[in-house]
Amino acid sequence: MSGNTTTGGLRRRLGVITATSLIVASMIGTGIFSTTGLMLARVESAWLVLLCWLLGGLVALAGALSYAELGTMMPQAGGEYVYLQKCYGPLAGFLTGWTSFFVGFSAPIAATAVACAKYLSAGGWLPGTPLAQNLTAIGIVLSFTTLHIGSVRMGAWVQNLLTATKLLLLGGLVLAGFSTGRGSWKFLQSSSDFWAPARWSQMGISLLWVTFAYSGWNASSYIAEEVERPARTLPRSLVLGTLTVTAVYLLINLFFFYAAPPATLTGVIAVGETAAERLFGAEAASWLSIIMGVALLSSLSAYVVTGPRIYYAMARDALFFRFAARIHPRFETPGVAIAVQGLCAVFMVLFGTFEQLLTYIGFALGIFPWMAVAGVLLLRRREPTRQRPYRVGCYPWVPIFYLTAMGGILIVAFVNRPGPSLAAVLTVAAGILAYWLYVRPRLSAEANRSTVHR
Repeated sequence: MSGNTTTGGLRRRLGVITATSLIVASMIGTGIFSTTGLMLARVESAWLVLLCWLLGGLVALAGALSYAELGTMMPQAGGEYVYLQKCYGPLAGFLTGWTSFFVGFSAPIAATAVACAKYLSAGGWLPGTPLAQNLTAIGIVLSFTTLHIGSVRMGAWVQNLLTATKLLLLGGLVLAGFSTGRGSWKFLQSSSDFWAPARWSQMGISLLWVTFAYSGWNASSYIAEEVERPARTLPRSLVLGTLTVTAVYLLINLFFFYAAPPATLTGVIAVGETAAERLFGAEAASWLSIIMGVALLSSLSAYVVTGPRIYYAMARDALFFRFAARIHPRFETPGVAIAVQGLCAVFMVLFGTFEQLLTYIGFALGIFPWMAVAGVLLLRRREPTRQRPYRVGCYPWVPIFYLTAMGGILIVAFVNRPGPSLAAVLTVAAGILAYWLYVRPRLSAEANRSTVHR
């Protein structure tokens, strides 16, 4: 299929590199630099922390393989919105888009922009005042919103460049740390705090934090309508992106433990700065802040790209506001959807509501991928003869592994964090109300018009 093929207003011109880059950029954010110390305080054993990061990668890989089957069956924009609508009906499809708009993309765009501004400020590139940081964050949001409205090709080029820069910076940090010789590999041999008896009862909440850091493994499914040869590109990007991030996460954690004894990192949120300071000296903390600030730009760019594809797909099916379905006549992008998402993120930067949203983002966004992976089992049973360009291997054990692991993590999250989890449930409930008040009457009107035209 050529790069100029048009499908429903969006053209297929993105390859496996861009699709994989989108996944890597979506996944590698602040999570890897902020959760290891908190996990150590919970499980009290560094080897179990590494095990959690490995298990999190395996769960994400199982989800990615399952999405590869769904995505090649339905290579349309929107990701799990398309899958849930097919499996469970329009209400489920609407709810995933509703939740994604508020929790999945606008809030992370705002939070990532603010985090980027704070890191740049800590590195001395910006004044330390809240006003300067908020203005910078707003400028970042508006810049990337404008970029991705104006050009798919330029946006893809910038996305690939930022992701490559992020990987090079992180790789350089790890290699430089290992090559200094100031750390120690003794933790793999006899370090008592590394091999300390684990608190297995706290493993569930640690896995919840890990899965949050792995969120974004399904990013390329949102742009399935714009990738060339989706039957090949989608599975490759999903698997390659997830495996790349898993390897990066394990290497970064080994770097942390090489740089500092686990006891030094326990309870520390800024483990990256702590590790860098021990290896490179006090000046390293400011440079690492700048590196992290630059690295976060690729994540923000990926969020700006992926979210509007969901709203576009929903609006095209009369399940979202009509403006989201408009394709810019010149730039051939869902420009209005991108712009509205950007304005929502700016609002969150100004009023700080993104902080409350991020407390329950992991739970809220864990629900719908779980339902989508369950749809693999459902569609195999309901439509056994349907063409599947890609079939998930080791069926049904791969999707069952994902469903069991993520189901357990969500239960643990609700038990241990009932407030944010309940807030996520209320967000979904508000979506149900919006569906019955706005969407369902619109669907009925569309159906009546279709009947009259017949």
